[in-house]
Amino acid sequence: MKSIVVLISGSGSNLQALLDSCATGFIPGKITGVISNKANAFGLKRAEAAGVATAVLSHKGFDSREDYDQALIAAIEQFKPDLIVLAGFMRILTAEFVQHFSGKLLNIHPSLLPKYQGLATHQRAIDAGDTEHGCSVHFVTEQLDGGPVILQAKVPIFPGDDASVVAERVHEQEHQIYPLVVRWFCQGRLQQQVNEAWLDGNLLPAQGYAQDEDDVEVAP
Repeated sequence: MKSIVVLISGSGSNLQALLDSCATGFIPGKITGVISNKANAFGLKRAEAAGVATAVLSHKGFDSREDYDQALIAAIEQFKPDLIVLAGFMRILTAEFVQHFSGKLLNIHPSLLPKYQGLATHQRAIDAGDTEHGCSVHFVTEQLDGGPVILQAKVPIFPGDDASVVAERVHEQEHQIYPLVVRWFCQGRLQQQVNEAWLDGNLLPAQGYAQDEDDVEVAP
């Protein structure tokens, strides 16, 4: 069983999807710790309800981003993780942090990368007149939202949609594809090699695994 540490800052809906998938055995791993930089993050309650150890490490008590990340590394290492999953962790990570956990860091971003890196992705897609939007799971590298993409899911944008409606659609897909990618990692099928993602010994294309609709398992 792989040891998984999840980093959060907010409600933890993706954390819940991962907890549920571990509980059913869909993910052959165990979430051993959940760490938040915000004490009031609702995701901490989700973890506690599932019997998972939690920790709060506020960034406000540190003089620099580098000092915070060194403390965060120490907090994570206590759980001896095989994988660190960013699930709405609203911090830009330092190069030292990323290098320390290279190949073991996953993130989910609410856009079809490389489009709309950063924040306010749903509104930016609407403002651009896009008819298609989505989310991407990727390995984390030193480039913000620029690591190799593993899997994407697409949703439509209809005339008259606002950002909240699009966000709900995207969240539904996030809760499907994030557990799947974590499952692949825990099965030993997924690896990062330099700035590339490899699945089952095959280099994934720039937009990640290109699947047919019936070709991908989904979390029960």
